[in-house]
Amino acid sequence: MTFSVTTLGCKVNQYESQAMEQWLTEQGHTEVGPGEDVDLAIVNTCTVTAVADKKNRNVIRRLRRQHPNAVLAVCGCYSQIKPEDVRALGADVLSGSGGREAFLRLVLQTAADRQRREAVDEALRRREFEILPPGGLSTRTRAMLKVQDGCSNFCTYCIIPYARGPVRSLPIETAVRQARDLAEEGYREIVVTGIEIASWGWDFHDGSRLPALLQAVCGAVPDVRIRLGSLEPRIIDDAFCDALRDSSNICPHFHLSMQSGSDAVLKRMNRKYDTARYLESVESLYRAFPGCAVTTDMIVGFPGETDGEFAESLAFIRRCGFASMHIFPYSRRPGTPADRMPGQHGNAVKEARSAEAIAVAAQMNLAFRERMVGSVQNVLFEEVEDGLWTGHAPNSIRVYAPGDSLHNVVLPVRITDLHGDGLLGEILKKSEEIQ
Repeated sequence: MTFSVTTLGCKVNQYESQAMEQWLTEQGHTEVGPGEDVDLAIVNTCTVTAVADKKNRNVIRRLRRQHPNAVLAVCGCYSQIKPEDVRALGADVLSGSGGREAFLRLVLQTAADRQRREAVDEALRRREFEILPPGGLSTRTRAMLKVQDGCSNFCTYCIIPYARGPVRSLPIETAVRQARDLAEEGYREIVVTGIEIASWGWDFHDGSRLPALLQAVCGAVPDVRIRLGSLEPRIIDDAFCDALRDSSNICPHFHLSMQSGSDAVLKRMNRKYDTARYLESVESLYRAFPGCAVTTDMIVGFPGETDGEFAESLAFIRRCGFASMHIFPYSRRPGTPADRMPGQHGNAVKEARSAEAIAVAAQMNLAFRERMVGSVQNVLFEEVEDGLWTGHAPNSIRVYAPGDSLHNVVLPVRITDLHGDGLLGEILKKSEEIQ
């Protein structure tokens, strides 16, 4: 049977799609590329915003139209929250955001007898972490290791706790075993991911916390770079930094979810920190990992955000000196408290504030890259772009350099100039390497 998997949304969805691809391939089925005819079309959906919901519907309709005789199977957060919508779109198999292997078994049953099937559980009742195979296809240079699922923060703008359920964690011994397997398969970098990895271990109720997991994984695969997914800022303190600074394979790139630089807005968002606590986290990282990249997300135009509160956010991000930022105009999400808040802004306000914040972020990114000129970075090369090999430095900045056959190779590169969205460099000879 030929199949395709279309993935929308976050890195966790990408991870779970890779696991489904791997499972189906091991069962003897063949994955095909975009545009090719398929017997089975899987859509792994996202529901983080109303815009994401619209994208889901468009993709499902398009695949139903392009492959009228194929089994159309839909899973993910959108089908977890809105199963009636997916049902109306003609899905042959409908599942939610959990039980990926069980979902695939339903898919194979439907492929055999063409009977429609549904299996959507109650996410908030989940207590077990589903262990899936890590990694991805052999052509990729980095693998993802999912160590956590669920979220219990209940931010006012976010539907994900209802779509993913409470915190569940991968046992530390399993994470170590999977990391070693990935290293043996030839991956040079592992991205530790989850819905909210800072909460890893909470469900064990034995004091387990993320630093212990990271120390174990780093120690198990010392020759593989370990990159962290998005972190809740409250987990970052001097103790966290002390636990990780001796792990030479931890990538000095820390994505601390911020969302706003105004205390009043953070309170309306039900974030669990204020700007003072957030800044403490940033400063701890800069002290412990000199030259590290701290990146973040920011929502602009949140309900009730005043001109003064937005100005506070701009001043705060300048103070933090982020290496890069993702700027999002607030998108109303039905089913969340923020959707019912007064002071909803129109698109004009949100777009203007977004443009202003993007300009500030671009200035900080330029300054960060300029500081890297003259340094030596160990670059994991991935692909050729416009005649140059390109890959990422440990701090996640993209680096371009001339060379031959460098796929999945880590080499020292002296940074010589800015280049496009990244940096230009020259690969050092052995005699020139700086340890």
